Amino acid sequence: MKAAKEKDHPDYHMIKVVMTDGTEYETRSCWGKEGDVMRLDVDPKNHPAWQGGTQKVVEKQQLKKFEGRFGTFLSADGGDSSKEEKKN
Repeated sequence: MKAAKEKDHPDYHMIKVVMTDGTEYETRSCWGKEGDVMRLDVDPKNHPAWQGGTQKVVEKQQLKKFEGRFGTFLSADGGDSSKEEKKN
């Protein structure tokens, strides 16, 4: 096995990441140059997938649209199989 050449590996260096609420942390990355600052537009603090994603979907009537197409198999009552039978 040959030793890996220096140019074959990405240049990992320290950068600063600034989250949407202003909190900062440093991490190693191959993005940018040493000391660059990455400002995030989307992160776990403001994205619906991490912040009440289901509630936001319900607010936008997307759940109703989904249930119209696929039924209510995700609901607490176990789903309504009557729609499934009508399709077949």
